Amino acid sequence: MIKAKIITDKHFKLDTVDPRIFGSFIEHLGRAVYGGIYEKGSSLSDERGFRKDTLELIKEIDVPIVRYPGGNFVSAYNWEDSVGPVNERPKRAELAWQVIENNEFGLNEFMDWSKIANTSPMMAVNLGTRGIDAARNVIEYCNFKGGTYYSDLRKKHGYSDPHNIKLWCLGNEMDGPWQIGHKSADEYGALAWETGKAMRAVDPSIELVACGSSGLMMPTFGEWEATVLDHCYDTVDYLSMHTYYNNFADDSADFLANTLNMDDFIKSVIATCDYVKGKKHSKKKINISFDEWNVWYHSNEADKKLEKWTHAPHQLEDVYNLEDALLVGGMLITLLNHCDRVKIACLAQLVNVIAPIMTSGNSAWRQTIFYPYMHASRYGRGLVLNSIIDSPKYDSKNYTDVPYLESCLVWNEEERAVTIFAVNKSFTDEMTVTCDLRQFEGLKVTEHIVLTGDDLKACNTEENPEKIVPYTAKDTVCENGIVTAILPKQSWNVIRLSY
Repeated sequence: MIKAKIITDKHFKLDTVDPRIFGSFIEHLGRAVYGGIYEKGSSLSDERGFRKDTLELIKEIDVPIVRYPGGNFVSAYNWEDSVGPVNERPKRAELAWQVIENNEFGLNEFMDWSKIANTSPMMAVNLGTRGIDAARNVIEYCNFKGGTYYSDLRKKHGYSDPHNIKLWCLGNEMDGPWQIGHKSADEYGALAWETGKAMRAVDPSIELVACGSSGLMMPTFGEWEATVLDHCYDTVDYLSMHTYYNNFADDSADFLANTLNMDDFIKSVIATCDYVKGKKHSKKKINISFDEWNVWYHSNEADKKLEKWTHAPHQLEDVYNLEDALLVGGMLITLLNHCDRVKIACLAQLVNVIAPIMTSGNSAWRQTIFYPYMHASRYGRGLVLNSIIDSPKYDSKNYTDVPYLESCLVWNEEERAVTIFAVNKSFTDEMTVTCDLRQFEGLKVTEHIVLTGDDLKACNTEENPEKIVPYTAKDTVCENGIVTAILPKQSWNVIRLSY
């Protein structure tokens, strides 16, 4: 039995969680849109073609924002192709993923779907093949009340009221050589500055996200962030971060230790943002939009065999297992423990494409990673408390001093609730965890949710959608304000308390 402690104090306040930290992502990629959230003519869809089964699962998660339409897709995207009468929209050779895009589902359909899904849009503009002109036109179309060409065009398309999209990404992964319209840091920074100025001239109330590095291992990492912000610091509000982890080496201990890498990545980007702030003698703080993060590797070999130039193929359809859910849980904890600077985050993606939700022509089901994501979104809203983790540690191939316990505490003062999120990374031992919360008078255990199993590689499938599902533990106690819980080996835990 491993023994660990969580040491905290109700006055050690980190920050209030921005709900947008639980966001997600829908790109025109694979079956994320077609066959995922939208399937015209299916008995599973409503009269507009929106899949009702996926909508219910998305509402279960309570997704606050959804980034759209990409992703790599956006860097050669003509937004005008996606509006107006569907039968007049052009089909395009989509270069990023080498498929055919028919534009049946477009900007206005996404806005309609967002309302039904109880979520808000995080819209991206094309700074690959296009730039300032297209960006100012699309925001005029979306946010201008009327009396101009593009706002009146929106009205002609059946939308008399503006969409009022307030969060915009200035391109996607522009540091990546794979990106259509890839740019140097100076080129992109200057373009982001001028584009942001033009968009704010149309609607001064918007928030803007500049592209950071598309990964920690990019050769330009660090210098890219500093150079880009040197150009556009005064017009943007957030800098983006992206990361994906894999277990090609089949080394589970090292795989789960990747949260240390994510933690270092966040700290490095924050340091760079603050360096530019100091250099510019600015009072403005740039925060983080971690708008792509997940596990991604299961589908890579299958994707190499896909036929090119088809419509909505089965791309990036990772089937997630228990150890993936444990890492996703640890990544959510890492994001929460940086909520003072990480204000937006998007699990990439939402349906079918490296996603918590999968569909077929017959049903939709929850993948293993659905559960930590849903739990964090539903119970992780409030004030994060700084905490010290006193836990035994292990070494892995690429990391040293990896705590077996990963944890975060969220205090929701309005609901008089405290939630402990915790991952036990040991594959052999249960863990007894104690936490002194006597400052919350009358504290009692409401629920202890556990996600675990004997097989780290176990998955949920259409045939067996409940292979890995949460259960309620019965042996967690709170006596005189001291919480004592037993975390099963290789488990994700949500300990809910009220006072």
